[in-house]
Amino acid sequence: MPAAPAGAALRAGIAVGLAGLLAGSAWHLSGEAGGSRLALSLVFGALFGFVLQRSRFCFLCVWRDFLDHGDPRGVLGLLAALAAGMAGYTVVFGAWLPDPSGTRLPPGAHIGPVGPVLALAGLAFGAGMVVSGSCLSAHLYRLGEGAPAAPFALLGAALGFVLGFATWNPLYLAGIAEAPVTWLPRHLGYAGSLVAGLAVVGGLTLWLLRRPLPPRSAPADTDPLRAVFVARWPTWLGGLAVGAIGTLAYLRLGPLGVTAELGGRSRQAASALGLLPDRLEGLDGFRGCATALRDGLLTPNGLFVGGLVVASFAAALAAGQFRPVRPGRGHVLRGLAGGVLLGWGAMTGLGCSIGTLLSGIMAGALSGWVFGIAMLVGITVTLRLGRRVGWLA
Repeated sequence: MPAAPAGAALRAGIAVGLAGLLAGSAWHLSGEAGGSRLALSLVFGALFGFVLQRSRFCFLCVWRDFLDHGDPRGVLGLLAALAAGMAGYTVVFGAWLPDPSGTRLPPGAHIGPVGPVLALAGLAFGAGMVVSGSCLSAHLYRLGEGAPAAPFALLGAALGFVLGFATWNPLYLAGIAEAPVTWLPRHLGYAGSLVAGLAVVGGLTLWLLRRPLPPRSAPADTDPLRAVFVARWPTWLGGLAVGAIGTLAYLRLGPLGVTAELGGRSRQAASALGLLPDRLEGLDGFRGCATALRDGLLTPNGLFVGGLVVASFAAALAAGQFRPVRPGRGHVLRGLAGGVLLGWGAMTGLGCSIGTLLSGIMAGALSGWVFGIAMLVGITVTLRLGRRVGWLA
């Protein structure tokens, strides 16, 4: 049937055109005064979006696969990302800050305060993932796939950020101001922190592999082009790629994170409307996905997110996975409600599953582990409760 090859060729041509647009935009930015950082942000965002879409790198999906079907492959991909990132960060830290025992912290690393408020933020973020259908990074790459709930989840997240700013001061005074900022290399050294982190990852890997893996639904594709651009990547490959991108991004730009632009723009809009307190106590002094007011149109995180969405759209087109669906009432309501929880959790936790969890754990921050555990608890409890009352399948 000639229609199918013609359609595939058209999709591939559009995907190549989008890739060229991204490359041309990065080249143009690099030629502007001070534009190299913006260009690199766009490139890293595009790489990140391509990897996320090709490997289905979604925290909710992989944890739900494990809970429902006993399939640990997705979780193993997350562990691969953590292991690669921890090793890469340790090399970078050793060059930049040879002695970790002092009072200094690595520049820009996502190392946040640890306490009950952080755990509450992780629980809310995990619940928001279940209600909306994805974490924020997955909503961004699924926006490129035409997912019906993604736009409403992102809108809800913006509202959740505003709610987070409004509740920040009492939470800060009650449980954040005096919370310890624990960086494990300061207490264990670089080698000790890396060994401890890899021991946890290795132990979890062995525990997950204690029984045979379920069979794959489809055999591996032997055509190299189809394996890269059409077939779903093995989760371990996607995880290693995420860890490598995280290390390189930190080396050249800063830690991975997808919420700084959304949070900053939400703060700017809410401040202009008089919805926020005159002062957000201590917020801008913490490490994490910065939500400071934005001055210009183009920002590094904004271009990172833009590159992520465009590249995921191109990848979905090439793979025949761009399937836009008209949103229904359920998509709108669940997207908005879950998005509010995602935004509040990300603002209060100083980042999301990428910024606080991935980048935090890679940096040796205890805050990353606490947020991650709380997030998984939030996912598990919300899934079980939702299914018990009948509003989740």
